[in-house]
Amino acid sequence: MARHHRDLMFCRRMAGVSIGRLCEKCDGKCIICDSLVNSEKLVHICDECNFGTLQGNCIVCNSKGISDAYYCSECVRLEKDRDGCPKIVNIGTARADYFYQQKKYAVQKPQGLL
Repeated sequence: MARHHRDLMFCRRMAGVSIGRLCEKCDGKCIICDSLVNSEKLVHICDECNFGTLQGNCIVCNSKGISDAYYCSECVRLEKDRDGCPKIVNIGTARADYFYQQKKYAVQKPQGLL
């Protein structure tokens, strides 16, 4: 999924012992390349991505997870499973939130000092 959308990025922190989950819609897909063939290795995600209300959610679309996530054999062969946590982080909303946060706390310049 992140392969097709530019504003979706992977978390890429160091993966922990938590196992990634997938929802009904995303079930059977490889997390990296979206292929539906040759599920080989179980996906591990970082502890921050599996904390609190995020626990047990789909790592692609953040809905209720029903099955374990796997890497395909091609991604394992190319060692893409060792790049870090594969949870999708929506950078588009993060950028928007950052913009409004900066706007909220921005210091206004004094006018008419001269």
